[in-house]
Amino acid sequence: MFRRSKTQDPAPSAPEPVSPPNRLAPRSPSEAIKPTAAPPPPEKPVRERGGLLSAVSGFLTLFVILGLGAILGLVVLERQTNEAGPLQADKVVVVPRSSVGEMADLLKREGVIAHPMLFELTARFGRKAALKAGEYNFKAHSSIDDVVDVLVQGRSVQHAITFPEGLTSEQIVARLNDNDILTGDISETPPEGSLLPDTYKFERGDSRQKIINLMRTKQREVLSQIWARRSPDVPVRTPQEMVTLASIVEKETGRADERPRVAGVFVNRLQKRMRLQSDPTIVYGLVGGRGTLGRGILRSEIDRVTPYNTYAIEGLPPGPIANPGRAALEAVANPSRTKELFFVADGTGGHVFAETLEAHNRNVARWRQVEKAKAAADPGSAVGVDKVEPPPQADPSALPSRTSLPGAPLAYDGSDPNGTRSRAFDASEGTARDPLRNKTFDLNSPKTVPVLSQPKSAPASRNP
Repeated sequence: MFRRSKTQDPAPSAPEPVSPPNRLAPRSPSEAIKPTAAPPPPEKPVRERGGLLSAVSGFLTLFVILGLGAILGLVVLERQTNEAGPLQADKVVVVPRSSVGEMADLLKREGVIAHPMLFELTARFGRKAALKAGEYNFKAHSSIDDVVDVLVQGRSVQHAITFPEGLTSEQIVARLNDNDILTGDISETPPEGSLLPDTYKFERGDSRQKIINLMRTKQREVLSQIWARRSPDVPVRTPQEMVTLASIVEKETGRADERPRVAGVFVNRLQKRMRLQSDPTIVYGLVGGRGTLGRGILRSEIDRVTPYNTYAIEGLPPGPIANPGRAALEAVANPSRTKELFFVADGTGGHVFAETLEAHNRNVARWRQVEKAKAAADPGSAVGVDKVEPPPQADPSALPSRTSLPGAPLAYDGSDPNGTRSRAFDASEGTARDPLRNKTFDLNSPKTVPVLSQPKSAPASRNP
């Protein structure tokens, strides 16, 4: 066997493990079994951003900021526009046609709003419709949003004007001219009986002619409806004749429950070819559209022949003597079916009716006693009434016949030696107690009707 020479190279040994340069030798067995942490990734090289990309990024950032600011601003504005305003109580303000800025200044002066600039922003950008001029009632503590809504919707204040039944067309025109909220002139006085008395709504600045046109339209509509359902027994041939008879009924009584009965009396007289003998027709024949005499009718005026004096003419006058209301037209179209031919005031504001001349004269005598007692108790109550007491019944043979029927003369009031006759039909007409002179008279509210010390009464010998 050969022996290894001491000079030969020794056999190579296994290489010794090399520890990581940064790892320290474990201090304990537990530390030796822990996993080795991975080395950190290499750092990426920093690249410079281009000019266009930087601009786009900045713009988007600015857009987002502005958008958020706008949303926040809208929320704040919305809250402010709905906050209660400074107005402490309801207030009517006339807003003329002007710019939004001028409207804002006006509302600020009137105390309706507190922030004119906020009002302008809301009006310009918060509403699609334009603001409308007009007269508006702003509620207490109205917000800016409420105020703008009122102006956009144009909900103007509604005024009312009332025309009592029985006014003439001339009186209606005068009442319209006295109203300072309406504007413009009326082209001409409408024909008598062509207007329907009622309460009409209008806005400030509407024309007077507009009200006239509306009254004429309403009258044609109502007349057409009533004419279509009239009784076939009514002796009127045309709608105009029905208006004429209704105007006489209207002037004879102011009580709604009496209109059909009064109409029945006139219908009975027309059918018997008796003259109507209505005192209001005498008045209209003397003064026309002025409506009232302001005094009693004279005996000479009873005998004066005019186209409207139904003591002198047979049948209906040539046209209406006033503008009757719906109720009077209905009464003529469907009158009460009675045999009554006479009526006279009963002293309480109504009338008492009779079928015969004898019964009528007894009613006249009773009315004269009531009238005399009232005059004695209050001498100033019978303004314009003849104080001379004629006999309750005149001798028919001594009086000229007032009817085409032989042997059936009608009773007169009688007259005093001076030729005067008692008051026609309303002792308040022409005085301060005349309801037609009261501008606040409202048909829809009986509480506003003035209380008269002298109730409306027919003449003592009312022989319609």
